[in-house]
Amino acid sequence: MPVMVQALVPVFVLIMLGHLFRRWGFPGGDFWPQAERFTYYVLFPAMLVFKLGQARLPPSAYGDIALLIFSMLLAMTLVLVVAQLIWRWSGPVFSSVYQGAIRFNSYVGLAAGGMLLGDDGLSLTAIAVAVMVPTLNLLCILMFTLVADQDKVRFGQVFKAIVTNPLIVGSVIGVVWSYFQIGFHPLLAGILQPLSNLALPMGLMTVGAGLQLTALRGASMPFLVSSVLKLLAFPLMAAGLAWMLGMEGLMVQVAVLLATLPTATSAYILARQLGGDAPLMAGIISGQTLLAMASIPLMLSILW
Repeated sequence: MPVMVQALVPVFVLIMLGHLFRRWGFPGGDFWPQAERFTYYVLFPAMLVFKLGQARLPPSAYGDIALLIFSMLLAMTLVLVVAQLIWRWSGPVFSSVYQGAIRFNSYVGLAAGGMLLGDDGLSLTAIAVAVMVPTLNLLCILMFTLVADQDKVRFGQVFKAIVTNPLIVGSVIGVVWSYFQIGFHPLLAGILQPLSNLALPMGLMTVGAGLQLTALRGASMPFLVSSVLKLLAFPLMAAGLAWMLGMEGLMVQVAVLLATLPTATSAYILARQLGGDAPLMAGIISGQTLLAMASIPLMLSILW
């Protein structure tokens, strides 16, 4: 437990530093939105290409992690459908509960995966992210069309957004690079490695900069249900599904780690654009990010 906490403390300290810097207006009002764009479009893709490109995972790992991820998302979707039958929230409220309980913060996941599980763990986490991101986008868009009174969603635009997602593009390039064992020329490595080293700290600080703590006022039952399902039930579910599928070792650790993560900050943008309850979504994102500082070490100590 102390070793795990020691590895996770830097993750959450960097998040809180980002939040404090944003509140203090340092280094300037326009810095953090631009830093987030730079991290998303440049730093993280560079890191994924560099780390995955050096990975030497067995071919079976790709299929196994995909099967486990699909099983986790299907199981949680069914649980959320049951929750909706019990509480009967409005469409916009349920859309925020759904996103809060099933999406994950990839920045925190990749940082924690690298710090806790080393390069092999980071590579497997990146592959899982590449599987989860498009699948979750499709599930969330479908959910919005069903419950949030959205009849203008164009799946062509959704498909374009998925195939041009920098995290997916970087992961695919990295996997291909690794599969063909191309290797990195020292000149290319000299460019990618510094960018890769910068990605995780900058990504975590932009997560903190995006926190809206005022949105936590009047936290409600939807916030509570979404957070309990995401931070406590989902990791238990992931461990159980991995056991049922006969998986063990690093594969299970990565799946449980991803399941423990707070929801994605991008969920707020989707809620605002597609008719969800954006204020509730902001509260869920901020609240889960803070609660995860306690729940991640707790759940990992139980399930690893």
